[in-house]
Parts: sequence; C-alpha cells; structure tokens
Amino acid sequence: MNEKIKGNNYRWMSLRFIVVTIASVVFALNIKSFVRTGGILPGGATGLTLLIQEIADRFIGIKIPYTPINVAINIIPVFIGFKYIGKKFTSLSCLVILLTGILADFIPGYVITNDLILISIFGGIINGVAISLCLLMDATSGGIDFIAIYLYKKGLDGFNVALYVNACILITAGALFGWERALYSIVFQYVSTTIIHVLYRKYQQTTLFIVTRFPDEISALIYKMSNHGSTIIYGRGSHEEDEDKSVVYSVITATQVTQIINAIKEKDPSSFVNVFKSERVSGRFYRIPED
Repeated sequence: MNEKIKGNNYRWMSLRFIVVTIASVVFALNIKSFVRTGGILPGGATGLTLLIQEIADRFIGIKIPYTPINVAINIIPVFIGFKYIGKKFTSLSCLVILLTGILADFIPGYVITNDLILISIFGGIINGVAISLCLLMDATSGGIDFIAIYLYKKGLDGFNVALYVNACILITAGALFGWERALYSIVFQYVSTTIIHVLYRKYQQTTLFIVTRFPDEISALIYKMSNHGSTIIYGRGSHEEDEDKSVVYSVITATQVTQIINAIKEKDPSSFVNVFKSERVSGRFYRIPED
C-alpha cells in the first residue's frame, strides 16, 4: 500500500511539474507576443515588473532584464509561501517565476496582431488559462497570489489587496504613459480574471439547502465527501401537512457541488436541493490545505 501511495504521489508531482512548465512557456509567449506588442500591463508582479522595465528604459535609458526585477518583487511573497502556505506549492511556484522570467528575456518576440482590442481580449484569455493551469496543479504565478491565498486561509478577502495593487499599477502607468494603455490593461485583466473564475473554483464556496426526509444521513454524507459540516432545521411541508421534513444547510467548496448533489439524489431521490453562490464565509470552514 505504501509503495502504491508513493507511486501515486510521484505521478502527481510529475504531472504538476510538466503542467506548470507548460504554463510558464505560455506566460512567456503571451508576454512576448501580446503584452509587449500592445503595451499592456497584466496584474500583479508581472505588471509591476513590466512597468519598472519601461520606466527605467524611458526615463533613465537603462534596459533591465525581466528576471531580476520579477525575482526581487517576489522575494517577500515567496517567503510568505514557504512559511505559511506550503513548501511544494511554493517550490513549484518558484519554478514558474524563474522559468517565465528566463524565457521572457531570451525567446524572440512575435507580433500576431497590432489591434489593441484583440490583444486585450486574447492576451487576457491566454493569461487566465496559464494562471488556471498553475492553480489547478497547486502552484501559482507568484506575486500577489501568495498574499491572497495567505489571507484566504486567515478567513480574509485577498481580492481587495490584488485590486488595490493593480489599481496603483494602472494609475501609475496611465499618468506616465497615457490613459489609453491603462484602459486596455483593465480589459486585459478583466478577461483574465473571468477565465480564472470559470476554470478554477477551489476558493469559491457554494451554499446548499436540502429539503429531505433523511437529514442525518445526508449530513453524514456531506461530511464524509467534503469535510464540511451541516446544520439541520426541522419543519414540515406546507402542502403536505402530515409529512415531516428537514432542511440540511451546508457550505461546501464549489468544485464538490456536482458530486455531492449526485450522492444526495442517490440517498434520497425525492430531495429538493437549492444551490447558490456564497460571497463570503466567516467562521469555521474547512479549507483544503496546500502541500
């Protein structure tokens, strides 16, 4: 059994390594083909790195490579990752940071289109896909992502931090290089964020209200499948006065919804399930740990 577990862990780590390597190549190609062509500023450490590069080039006349700036920006976030999030998670993220930087410095640029609308939309899509690949493999592209995940584990909303940092980057870019670029960068970031929300839902919560005749069994099933508890509310059907019913209330991770609903329907085919998105959860909520 131990050998089987070790084999599965080895295959999972190999898959993670391969996928984050592919994601790094996609990041670098996107920077060289879309981002630099349109003068777009992605969010987070990548956008800040590109902004510093352009400031140094235009106002000081010095061309600084991408990698040393990006690595310097990521020093504190990486420290937070190793100390508070997970060593494997942070190590793979460091691979993404270094490989993306090296490729962005050395691979040649290729102009696909000069249309800023197309660059903003398709560059944002590619960026969102690359970030999602990293997140699905329990890694990140670095920068603000480390801080956002750390705050999430503390029960806080890390989105606001990313929003404020990105706003500062865009305001600075707009003031120095023109507001049109800043506006197109907002489109790029919006498209990228939308793609991430569609492809990656680990940090999204969903609320279930389940009307059932078997509340204890359903509660036990949810806990077994998701490690999330439930609250049972007793009552009766308004049009079926002689039939006692209960409502099982639970908040689970969005990725678990389909599997759990299918299991509920197997346990109680007559159950009624209401599913809706939870904007924020405060209190004891099981959070899947990073490794």
